[in-house]
Formats: sequence, structure tokens, C-alpha cells
Amino acid sequence: MARQPRNSASLDAPRGRGGMLAPRTPQPSRDRFGRFTEWIARNMGTPAFLLGLSVFCVSWILWNTFGPVFLRFDSQEFGFTVLTLVLSLQASYAAPLILLAQNRQDDRDRVQIEQDRQRAERNLADTEYLAREIVALRMAVRDMSDGVLTKDTLRSELKALLKELDQPEREASAP
Repeated sequence: MARQPRNSASLDAPRGRGGMLAPRTPQPSRDRFGRFTEWIARNMGTPAFLLGLSVFCVSWILWNTFGPVFLRFDSQEFGFTVLTLVLSLQASYAAPLILLAQNRQDDRDRVQIEQDRQRAERNLADTEYLAREIVALRMAVRDMSDGVLTKDTLRSELKALLKELDQPEREASAP
């Protein structure tokens, strides 16, 4: 029995040249950065962030105003230029991250709207089907009442059928 050559695309063969023992490079999630931007946007709008930023700015100003002169790193004389640059840098990164998070939310909303539209279409189709079935049942009931099928006529027909069934038994039991 001849062995077939191993196909590199088969499921039992490892991918790549390194085989099973080759170190795998982790594939970064395409969604990881998006989740990070949403986390930033969510946390930047919280009271805790605003309080923390306020404490940071007040601490910065107090240190550079009342701290030892040789340990001050931002000058009050120039209007706390470094603090202004730090806050500008934070804002310049925060704005695009928040916009990215909003874009992701818009995409999710668009998908949700499409799913809601499809669900509404299915509900409408189901409702129309049920309405047609109800109309068909009403027509069938009307046809039955047009045939004057009442309890009395039904009872009399059943009695007649019972008599017909009893006659063959009586004839067979008679000698």
C-alpha cells in the first residue's frame, strides 16, 4: 500500500515552516484597539475622571506655587506652560479616541437598526399570514352555517347512522 504525500493544506499538518514547536506570534485582535477607545471614552466622561484631573491640576499648581523653589518644574511666571502643554496633549489624544468610539457605536447602532427592521418585516409577514388564516377560518365557519349544520340536524344524522349500524347486528343475531 503506497502512502500518499502529505498535503500541506490538510488539517492534520501544522501551518507554517516551523512545525508544532515553532513559536506562535499572537495575532492582535482587530477589535482590541476599538475596545480600548471605548474604554477611554467611557472613563473620560465619569465624575471620577473629572475629579482626578481636577486634583492633578490643583496639585500641580500648588506644588509649582508653594513647593521648594529648586524642585519646581513649571513656572507660575509663565502661566504654567508645561501644565497647559500636558492638558493640550491629553485633549489632542482624547478627542480622536472619543470620535473612534462614537464611530464604533454608530456601526453597532446601524447593525441593530437593520436587525430591528428585519424583525419587523418578519413580524409583519407573520401577522399577515395569521390574518389570512383567520379570514379562511371565518369563511369556513360561514360555509358551515350556510349548509344549516346545527346541533339538531347533526343529532338527527348521528341517530340515523346509529340505527343503520344497529340493523346489521339485529339481522345477524336473528335466527
